[in-house]
Amino acid sequence: MEVAPLTETTVWRPWQIRAGVWRRNLAEFLGELAQHPIAMLGGVIVLLFFGAALFAPQLTSHNPTLGNLRQRFVPPVWMEGGQSAYWLGTDAQGRDIFTRIIFGARVSLGIGLLTVSISVLVGVALGALAGYYRGWFDAALSRFADLLMAFPFLIFAIGVMAFIGPGFGNLIMALTFKGWVEFYRLVRGAVMAEKTRDYVEAARALGRRHPTIIVSEILPNIVQSVFVLGTLRMGFFIVTEASLSFLGLGIQPPTPAWGSMVSEGRDVMLAAWWVSTFPGLAILLLVLSLNLFGEGLRDVLDPRLKVE
Repeated sequence: MEVAPLTETTVWRPWQIRAGVWRRNLAEFLGELAQHPIAMLGGVIVLLFFGAALFAPQLTSHNPTLGNLRQRFVPPVWMEGGQSAYWLGTDAQGRDIFTRIIFGARVSLGIGLLTVSISVLVGVALGALAGYYRGWFDAALSRFADLLMAFPFLIFAIGVMAFIGPGFGNLIMALTFKGWVEFYRLVRGAVMAEKTRDYVEAARALGRRHPTIIVSEILPNIVQSVFVLGTLRMGFFIVTEASLSFLGLGIQPPTPAWGSMVSEGRDVMLAAWWVSTFPGLAILLLVLSLNLFGEGLRDVLDPRLKVE
């Protein structure tokens, strides 16, 4: 970035300096990410899913919950008997599969984002406090985290949902009840390693308070790892939500959810394979793209993986 020569009239304000640093860092990040074409492809596909979810009403004229029984099991448009109004066919109630997929993306992405956001907030806060202060708080919280880790995630989520009942809010609660543990363990270990570094000792010598050191000094140096883990865990949460909806414990019909759509078509796989296949492919494509993008972010943001 070219810097204008200093003159008597040149005044660099703090926000201008910060903006220049952000632009330079963003350009460097995009340049390094461009060296990972598979990760870039995954990021583009994820953005397309977000765009489809955001502009779903503009992309289709069909209602995702209301159908037409006279249009039951219409095949995709390229098959014999297909109709141009139903690109991917219809289900048992005559509802357009394409419409339900793009509206279902709202559910999957919404649950993934909310679950990851809450898990990050809880896990980072608890992990930073436990890793920095240690003591009885760290010991008690670590034992509780180990207890939660002993249960398989899906079985644990099934038990919670069976106890509190299905629904969007309850699903978020069930996923975050155990989802924060991975972020807690990551941040706790990173804070324990970072708090012995020279820059932290220098901050203490300058008289800075412990909360300021955690927020201003340590967390900015580990946020990259948290971001990468959040991207990878988002795909996992989407799969878990689809599994719970498939079992009837997640999002309830007629709200379009990919897991419940796959479940609705399992009894007619031979006669109407498209009812389950296309929602299943949507889950596969989104989760695979998230994982590829997360792996690329890890290669770019983790300095230990960079070869000098």
